Amino acid sequence: MKRRTLDLLFSIGGLGLAVLLLVVGIVLTTNANFANDYVHDQLAAQHINFKPADQLTDEEKKSDCLREYAGQALTTGKQAECYANEFIGLHLTTMSGGKTYAELGEPESALRAQVAEAEKNNAANVDDLKQQLAQASALRETVFKGESLRGMLLTSYGFSEFGRKAGQGALAMYLGAALLLLLSIAGLVHAFRTPASEAFAAPENARKPVNA
Repeated sequence: MKRRTLDLLFSIGGLGLAVLLLVVGIVLTTNANFANDYVHDQLAAQHINFKPADQLTDEEKKSDCLREYAGQALTTGKQAECYANEFIGLHLTTMSGGKTYAELGEPESALRAQVAEAEKNNAANVDDLKQQLAQASALRETVFKGESLRGMLLTSYGFSEFGRKAGQGALAMYLGAALLLLLSIAGLVHAFRTPASEAFAAPENARKPVNA
């Protein structure tokens, strides 16, 4: 095979791959922009704001991100992660002693059974048991709302991470396309500077003129 032909084949193939990488990069960029815009719009619609720095409790001040985002509106995935884990998570743990909504169901059910038994027997402590049940139910409902909001915020954070990864992938595609483009151009230049008759990997004796 002629050297020029081989250079042209590799160069054209490189240009094709460069175009392919460019297209993939554009698709990834589009997905990244969509993810970022979607997360921003959804979070901004909730009108959640971080507490100002001078209103943070001693426990909240231990969180680097709560100090960093103090007083800001919650509009990004990283902010959503911080608010979900460091703010809502902290207060849920303090409020419920670390128990989840599901775990709080057992004591609530037990109190409900005690109230029913006390009412059946006209027990003197029925009002006290009803008050305990109301407090347990209110706590469990509050924890449920907190866990739901925390879950939605973490979902937004996860979606934003997909967008961030897509952006990184797009950058890699653009760099790869640029590299292939440069190599292909170099190959084309070399092809047109190479004599049309020169063969690729020709035997040494075929390259040297035979002495008479």
